[in-house]
Amino acid sequence: MEKNTFATSAYIATSPKSAFDYLCSLKNLDEWTLYSRMQEQVDEDTWLGTASGYHKNLYYHVKKLENPLFYGIEWHCGLEYQKYFQVYPVLLFPTDYIEPGTDEKGVYFHWLSFVDPKRQTQMIMQGIHTVHTSECRSLKGNLERKAGLTSAAKGRHLIDTDTIYVDAPIEIGIEYLKDLKNVDQWAHLLRPNGDITSESGEFKDEYDQKVKVSVRVHSLSKYYLLEQEHLYPDYEYYQRSVALLIPTAYAFADPEASGFILHRITFWKVDNSVTHGKLQIEDFGAESMNIKRLLEAKAGNLKSFDRGMSYLPKIEESLVIGH
Repeated sequence: MEKNTFATSAYIATSPKSAFDYLCSLKNLDEWTLYSRMQEQVDEDTWLGTASGYHKNLYYHVKKLENPLFYGIEWHCGLEYQKYFQVYPVLLFPTDYIEPGTDEKGVYFHWLSFVDPKRQTQMIMQGIHTVHTSECRSLKGNLERKAGLTSAAKGRHLIDTDTIYVDAPIEIGIEYLKDLKNVDQWAHLLRPNGDITSESGEFKDEYDQKVKVSVRVHSLSKYYLLEQEHLYPDYEYYQRSVALLIPTAYAFADPEASGFILHRITFWKVDNSVTHGKLQIEDFGAESMNIKRLLEAKAGNLKSFDRGMSYLPKIEESLVIGH
């Protein structure tokens, strides 16, 4: 797993629009974060305030993501106005996006965080999982209380993720992954069954069961979202996953950072009733390793794969190679 990337998720029993409106207001960070307290409004979308992980104040900026399928925002933070070195994408998945036709109400909140290796402190690295997980729980509680609940609601799905660094231009990555004809090169649990187009086709899985697969690409801010849909027609079973392809230079606010982060978001039924398609997050992780190997070879970076799943700044790469 990519060690500079952190994700946390929650089911929230409120409407997607209510959650979106709440998250777009930076002043609401005062209610649910550990110690992000907005002190001075700088412009419509920016505040100066305190922070949980620093003894210095930070500038906080919010940006709305335009997408017809779900709501999304980005939080940006930095020590100077309009010079932000942290980006936090947030996606709000409606329940019927995860399971079309469901009668479940609510929204699935997914919060992605990047910590630039050049700016990391030991406290940030050791504390981010604890703090963001607890803050996510606090956000859920605040929104559900406002919706009239007195205890935590249970969702029908859980979100799990797999993240890997790919040292190849993002243009190569998106062109390769959006073409379904390449799937049998990197997805070891699928075999083509008939004609495959760039966007859809029929495959057979490891049990020789028919599965119809389709892919779609959406542009989000400075990066891409790739949807993958698997439909088992004989069982009326549907499984959707999405992948974010985010340029490393954008994720870590470092123009010298090459390649991109591949962040795969998966949805799993809480009752463990999944019997077709991917059965565990490791199935996605194995594919991601294959994708990394193949794309880095296409880019001519044959040494990057040996350095592991995580991004390393150039100075650290040279130390690893020298060692």
